[in-house]
Amino acid sequence: MILQDINIGEIFRQLRLSQNLSQSQVCTRAQLLGSKMSRSTYSQIELGRRNIKASDFVVLRHVFQTSYEFLLGDTVPLNSVD
Repeated sequence: MILQDINIGEIFRQLRLSQNLSQSQVCTRAQLLGSKMSRSTYSQIELGRRNIKASDFVVLRHVFQTSYEFLLGDTVPLNSVD
């Protein structure tokens, strides 16, 4: 098995769009959970131009109500599993 890089930013973008959220809405929800991430920072993460802090990764998992496994490459989001 050959390991490949995961485009975390694209995964977050797809989750955001599937939940009909704006980048600002994502950041507002993240900030309510203790993150200091700005919309600009979040945008750069989605574009793959900025690395994500582990703490923000954890917060975004909660914002999108998904699993770490999905964020790290599994194909089924937690909120779509029965």
